[in-house]
Amino acid sequence: MKLEGSFDRAKSVLSDKRRIAFTLLAVTFMVGCAGLARQDPVQAYVVGVEPLQGEGLELRMLVKLRVQNPNDTPIRYDGIYVDLDVQGRPFASGVSDASGEVPRFGETVISVPVSISAFRLVRGAVGVLNTQNEKLQYALRGKLAGPAFNTVRFSAKGEMALPQGVQEGL
Repeated sequence: MKLEGSFDRAKSVLSDKRRIAFTLLAVTFMVGCAGLARQDPVQAYVVGVEPLQGEGLELRMLVKLRVQNPNDTPIRYDGIYVDLDVQGRPFASGVSDASGEVPRFGETVISVPVSISAFRLVRGAVGVLNTQNEKLQYALRGKLAGPAFNTVRFSAKGEMALPQGVQEGL
């Protein structure tokens, strides 16, 4: 008889542990699914380009991006990566460990230093000389790295006017 009581008690403890484990698993699953809620895509636009000090055979620029968040939750980021194509060809890329927040239904300007290799610069200059247009087509891709795997990707296409000195030289 004493043995049966111990067995029932052990069975009850095991059953309680299973219920707790199942509850924790269900809560974790629901929290994970909430994080996967469909979000509207973030918009990013090039709003400025400034020269930076380069090294050796590279050109450096500071690209300013306006990032717009059309969602009901802010986007916290602690790093950014951008890749820029000009006239349909890879042109520049850059990273920054900048951190901040794009407010809900808001926008912010983020500056990212980018590098252009001498080879890409020459190839891009030849492409500019061959164009009859005073505007350059660009394609921008990137991501805002957030905490706990909350990376937000973005892409945009648009036109940039050639700097005044370049336009006059053509």
